[in-house]
Amino acid sequence: MGKTVLHLVLALALILGAGSAAAAPVQTSVPRTQQMAAKTLTGVRFGVSDEYERVVFDLTTLPAYEIYTENDGQTIVMFLSGAHSRAVQPKISGSIVENVHVSTVPQGIKVVLNLAAPAAYEVKTLANPTRLFIDVQKEYERITEEEPAPGLKLSTLRRLDERGRLTGWVLEADPARYRAVPVLAKGVVAGRATVSAMSDMAGAVAAVNASYFAPSGDILGLLKMDGTVVGTTYFRRSAVGFDDAGKTFFGPVDYSGTVTLGRVRFPVGGVDAERGADSLVIYNHYYSATTHTNEYGQEYIIKGGRVASVSASNTAIPRDGLVISVHGKARDAFAQVKVGDSARVDEQMGAPWETLPTVIGAGPMLVKDGRVHVTAAEEEFPSDITVGRAPRTAFGVTADGRYLLAVVDGRQSHSIGCTLQEMAEFMLQFGAVDAINFDGGGSSALVVGGKLENSPSDGAERAVGSALALLPR
Repeated sequence: MGKTVLHLVLALALILGAGSAAAAPVQTSVPRTQQMAAKTLTGVRFGVSDEYERVVFDLTTLPAYEIYTENDGQTIVMFLSGAHSRAVQPKISGSIVENVHVSTVPQGIKVVLNLAAPAAYEVKTLANPTRLFIDVQKEYERITEEEPAPGLKLSTLRRLDERGRLTGWVLEADPARYRAVPVLAKGVVAGRATVSAMSDMAGAVAAVNASYFAPSGDILGLLKMDGTVVGTTYFRRSAVGFDDAGKTFFGPVDYSGTVTLGRVRFPVGGVDAERGADSLVIYNHYYSATTHTNEYGQEYIIKGGRVASVSASNTAIPRDGLVISVHGKARDAFAQVKVGDSARVDEQMGAPWETLPTVIGAGPMLVKDGRVHVTAAEEEFPSDITVGRAPRTAFGVTADGRYLLAVVDGRQSHSIGCTLQEMAEFMLQFGAVDAINFDGGGSSALVVGGKLENSPSDGAERAVGSALALLPR
């Protein structure tokens, strides 16, 4: 009996001892729970000031964290190590921060801030109460650079200020490596194509849209290719010209011309353009296979300085000659002209334009001698070009002669575009000492290495009349 009692006591002691040993892990689990609770994200809030947009993270205790950017600075990513969350996704009503996404990951909490554009930011903390907040700067300017090919530098500017967001591109090119040449849509004046198509057709390293144009593709402004005029202007407008070595010339240019058939002389109304009433138009092989004229005129085929034949309309244009197309008063003036009569064409553009093989007329001027010099009023440009912000295309040159092909987007949420004054300032920022405005609006497009860099305001590339392309020397 005594032994039995002793055994029971020993057994009870063993049971109690085992119970005490098993209780230890339960007691240590309490501090772990308290530790997790001490790293809890309890709320996420959003606020806006004049200078920044702030995302606030309410915490029980500040955990270790790391933060970095992705998507070329347009996404901010933050990890809160060892934390867990009771927070809901915040409502965002900012201009820079588009949304904030909070998720649980094995190592803690992942927070993603998606921005409308890359922006500077600052991370700050606060004790009592514990908070961590990210201030995203509302006004910013960021320029990134890359080298698409030797002798080329592509700069992308993203900016936000009191005017709004602006996105623009500038391609700087070494004229010792590349020559600038105009390219016609589909290889002729009478047609339209995208800048991408013209760049591919020419085998260019880059291209931008160039001259103003009519719906038919006819060039509106002076255009000279390989020494031949293929477009004319009715106003004194700005142009950029290139000599054989690639040196640039900027300034105003106008065109005048006369045609003499037999003993009759008549002023030129246009070159490679739609024939108007009582007008004389010169057509060369750059225009198209035929003149596309109606039956109400008369056309003289010129070869070797003589009238080779006479046609009524839509005449085939010889590659080794011209077609002189006349209507109304011009037709009456040449009524006595016959096959075999002498033919002479005189064209005047003044110096230096007459001796340059390449001239691209557009306008107005933006920069002259390193200063803003907008000549829209003097050149009588209409309000759709001169008033307000819009997508813009420009060509400039630096002090050491490097070419600048520039485009800014406009009429879109990511970019408001530029006024002519602002476009001049944009060109100055990238080192232009002279710069000219090209056609803009939905026509603005920059293609580099076969890739469209900007976002045209039409939603897709517009078919235009011509482009300025960079070809390897």
